[in-house]
Amino acid sequence: MKLNQRGNTVNLSIIGLGARGYSQLQLLLTMKDVEIVSVCDRYQDRVEKAQQAVLESRGKKPQGTLVASEAICHKDADAVIIMTSWETHIPLAIEALNNGKRVALEVGGSSSLEECWQLVHESEKTRIPVMLLENCCYGETEMALLNMVRQNVFGTLVHCAGSYGHDLRDEIGLGDINRHYRQNHFLHRNGELYPTHELGPIANYLHINRGNRMLALTSMASKACGIHAWFQTNHKQSPLANTNFSEGDIVTTMIQCAQGETILLTHDCTLPRFYSRSGVIRGTKGMWMEDGHAMYLDGITPVTDWMHRPEEDRPYLEKYRHPLWQEYYAFGVRGGHDGMDYLVLRAFLESVQEQKEPPIDVYDAASWMCITALSEQSIAMGSAPVPIPDFTNGGWCLQQEQSHRQEFEL
Repeated sequence: MKLNQRGNTVNLSIIGLGARGYSQLQLLLTMKDVEIVSVCDRYQDRVEKAQQAVLESRGKKPQGTLVASEAICHKDADAVIIMTSWETHIPLAIEALNNGKRVALEVGGSSSLEECWQLVHESEKTRIPVMLLENCCYGETEMALLNMVRQNVFGTLVHCAGSYGHDLRDEIGLGDINRHYRQNHFLHRNGELYPTHELGPIANYLHINRGNRMLALTSMASKACGIHAWFQTNHKQSPLANTNFSEGDIVTTMIQCAQGETILLTHDCTLPRFYSRSGVIRGTKGMWMEDGHAMYLDGITPVTDWMHRPEEDRPYLEKYRHPLWQEYYAFGVRGGHDGMDYLVLRAFLESVQEQKEPPIDVYDAASWMCITALSEQSIAMGSAPVPIPDFTNGGWCLQQEQSHRQEFEL
């Protein structure tokens, strides 16, 4: 990846200007090879705020619209970035493809399996790439661990786990007031609503869609008590205070892979907790565990007693720092989420500039996002196993480590 912003200028339409969309707009405005030609949101005040930010940065005001189609069809737009509510990501991405635009969409789970197939088929039909903006694939820790996996430090991988553990009770509970779409999903859905933060890096470790694939899943949801308890303490006057939310407080999903590995995902957003993605890597030579920052390598970690105490992971993560992050430190880490946001946006922009496949492509987007819809099905059927489609149509076993994924490799 080129970090120096010296490519051809990319004209962007930005759709979705909530907290995430606006922060990413601000980051894009720091990049010299980016122009914002159109901004769109369903709320006028957000559009005007974004227009003003672009005006102050670039000296000219972009088109502002409440209609997504107008932003997508802007004659000067080279690409579209979608940062709207989860349920609109894929439909808007399909509309962009239909209008000949390259597209990047923010993360979230799918509403149905059918829309995932529609996204894949539309990208294949138009021959226009799609990128999922999964920033956690670019995290310093995740990429150092990928380096360790590729150098066989953990041996043969057997099991990986991850979580979206984030206390979002305020965001969910006040969603009707603060205009946040997440509330509606927790009200009406019950599944692994936000799988890609943990699943994206794991998919890289396990060569998913490039020599391996996910075969089936089974999901289970606990009862839903956390949001009700939050309302009773913090917002008892709300009309939602006595509403039954559908989303279980803890949702666990187990996935079987074609090469025999298992993946455990946990969704945990409505009980009191510290933030963690609770990553775990288990292999024949050792293990890593995010909670506790623990590393244990067979024959390397000192064994002082029968408890086999782990070592601190930081020295290993520094020793095996990914080459991209070595370059990034020299360049200067910047942007939100400890620098991940900058890297994922640069990856998309570079794919547009060079007219190449993005590193996180339409097959990854469909495979990772479909987990939400499939987990809902599994839970609704009493945690029955549900098959995970092969969106590559057999390509996963024919193309190992495709060239467009090299930035994640060594």
